[in-house]
Amino acid sequence: MGVEFVQFSLTPILIGVLAAVACALPGNFLILRRQALIGDAISHVVLPGIVVAFLITGTVAAIPMLLGAGAAALVAVVLIEAIRRLGGIEPGAAMGVVFTALFAGGVLLLEQSDTSGVHLDVEHALMGNLETLIWLRAEGWSSLIDPVALAGLPPELPRMGFVAGSIAVLTWVFWRPLKLSTFDEGFAQAIGLPVSAIGLGLVVTAAVAAVAAFDAVGSIIVIAMFICPPAAARLMTDSLSAQVWWSVFFAILSAIAGYVLAGYGPIWLGFSNSVSAAGMIATISGAILGLACLFGPRRARVGVSAGA
Repeated sequence: MGVEFVQFSLTPILIGVLAAVACALPGNFLILRRQALIGDAISHVVLPGIVVAFLITGTVAAIPMLLGAGAAALVAVVLIEAIRRLGGIEPGAAMGVVFTALFAGGVLLLEQSDTSGVHLDVEHALMGNLETLIWLRAEGWSSLIDPVALAGLPPELPRMGFVAGSIAVLTWVFWRPLKLSTFDEGFAQAIGLPVSAIGLGLVVTAAVAAVAAFDAVGSIIVIAMFICPPAAARLMTDSLSAQVWWSVFFAILSAIAGYVLAGYGPIWLGFSNSVSAAGMIATISGAILGLACLFGPRRARVGVSAGA
């Protein structure tokens, strides 16, 4: 049992957890800045960037994919801001126009290009390939300290580990500037903080998280993790530091419970087939948010603030 778990379940769960945490950390500040849909937009617009990178390089290697997706995400941010300023429309409408158009363009490129020889299709873009990220060289828990076995780890695991760790370090290093510019932009400007640069850095960080997670877990989990754990955490506390810790807890809980229920839930109910891990993780995160809306200790206060 232990060998099978390490081989087939440990790495997908770890990758799902790291992807969820990497998205939830910047998601806290996006929620508080009323920019939550930027994460949604980024998770959609990385698709055309990935397809274009494949068409140019002919490979699905990590570096070209990350560069292509990152470039597409930054283009989307620029387009959203340009449409908002030039068209005089509210940010949500601008985001809807841009990410819908770019995602549709990416789907068209994907359908018209020859990707039959690689694992790149619309289903992969939406659902990712979390269930396939297994560790066949593992022979049990002892493989965690075996250099030969560790060399066979899915490359998505160290990649997501590096990204999640980097985002955690950046959040800690820039905690005070992020906090000040989020809650009191005028005061932050008055004391000389580069508010625009901080905002751009936050969006770039969110883009990096979305791009890194996209290949492994697909856009569904990315969208859910940017919004659901931070929003649920907001309903639990008025403290920013506590909110961040709550969001990390909810992200980890969603990833683990979602993966386990996707594999075993249908069997427990008498069905023979499992369901999508990405879809179930997103469903669990939504359920946690729903419970926080109903029973969270700060739900009434947030509702009054939103109404005001």
